[in-house]
Amino acid sequence: DERQMTSCFTSAALSLFYFVTGASQVPNFPEYVEVGLVDELQITHYDSNTRRLVSKQDWMNKVAEEDPTYWEDESDVSLVDQQTFKADIETAKQRFNQTGGFHIFQKMYGCEWDDETDEVNGFHQYGYDGEDFLVLDVKTETWIAPVQQAVPTKHKWEIDKEDLAYKKYYLTQECPEWLKKYVEFGRSSLMRKDLPSVSLLQKTPSSPLTCHATGFYPDRADLFWKKDEEELHEDVVKGEILPNHDGSFQMSVDLDVSGLQDEDWGRYSCVFHLAGGQEVSKRLDKRDIRTNWKTNDGAASLLSVWIAVLAVIGCIIGFFVYKKKHPKGKVETLLSSSGSLMCVC
Repeated sequence: DERQMTSCFTSAALSLFYFVTGASQVPNFPEYVEVGLVDELQITHYDSNTRRLVSKQDWMNKVAEEDPTYWEDESDVSLVDQQTFKADIETAKQRFNQTGGFHIFQKMYGCEWDDETDEVNGFHQYGYDGEDFLVLDVKTETWIAPVQQAVPTKHKWEIDKEDLAYKKYYLTQECPEWLKKYVEFGRSSLMRKDLPSVSLLQKTPSSPLTCHATGFYPDRADLFWKKDEEELHEDVVKGEILPNHDGSFQMSVDLDVSGLQDEDWGRYSCVFHLAGGQEVSKRLDKRDIRTNWKTNDGAASLLSVWIAVLAVIGCIIGFFVYKKKHPKGKVETLLSSSGSLMCVC
């Protein structure tokens, strides 16, 4: 689960991460899949069906301008990793005394770089069937084994000091350099920041009040309710960040207003916060709430006009249908005393 494995990431830094998934006996899914992400934007893809590493962003093709054999060389590296991963998942199954069924073995590695402080953090960890299996402590160059079945691997890998030193060098030196290069290539996409439109929605008078923000980018953002200057946590339900069709994102947060006094409404506001410090705030005002249970006077008048228009159209259609069936019939259009149109044949 990528969401679980990225729970340790900070939101302020830029990131380069690779997620590797090995599958055993999983129907309609490749045995091996590898994806690369820069700041949560997918940049590369490789799987055991195609056996080719491919670019997922146009600006990533600039890498080949510097190194024409880049994609071919990296495809060969991924193929070796694929074979290694297949052996690793069989070892894990033996450790857990498993012979059949489908199983997932994952690896996540990469780095975060804060472009303001120049601080770098490296990550390298493994998961098996959705649980942590091994986690590298980059500073101490030791492996942490959350489960007993991973202890033999921990001891074996910690003997190889040269490999540990290389992993630390890659995560703290080489990875950040690649990240900086990718950010420069895709700056227009990666550094994009869009603020959302924020709306207040309510289905019925007894429903929670929803603050909905849509059209923001990137998805490192937060949406919350405040009373005066204090963030609210009680009577609040926050939804997940969801993608829009245009690549932007949306999210919502509900507030229970059933016990809210009229004089207190102005003390509440919905605040959207985008990573980097930009904010949009919308104060709670009944006049701004969009509902499907009431309309203002203008909307009511417009609705009446449409009803009248539809009535006229109905009369015209009825007239032509009647004339077609009764060429010699008599049709009269009367106006009732209430002002509504009536068609009488």
